[in-house]
Amino acid sequence: MRYKLNQMVQYSSLLDTSFAALSDATRRAVLEQLGRSDASITDLADRFHMTLTGMKKHVSVLEKAGLVTTEKVGRVRTCRLGRRAMAEEAAWIAQYRHMWAERFDALEDIVEELKQKEKTK
Repeated sequence: MRYKLNQMVQYSSLLDTSFAALSDATRRAVLEQLGRSDASITDLADRFHMTLTGMKKHVSVLEKAGLVTTEKVGRVRTCRLGRRAMAEEAAWIAQYRHMWAERFDALEDIVEELKQKEKTK
């Protein structure tokens, strides 16, 4: 018997991990900072006024999602943006953006129709 891998489960898992990582304002700010330049965990902790342990946890979540990579040289762990381009997340958002645009267009048509009926009365 051959089992078929459920692709949606893997897809959801990746989205869940990514969106969970992006759900925190500090982690989004860390990504913005790393978009400007690489930084050590110590530098990030200082910049965001938090403990090293706290920043390590944030970086770990981002690293698990593939959004950040780290490299340890001596005692310094340097963080940089990961190579993942978040294509799956962008596709998911685009799908929902399209759905909501269609719904708002339909709502706009209904509102216009009601306005026309109101004018004729």
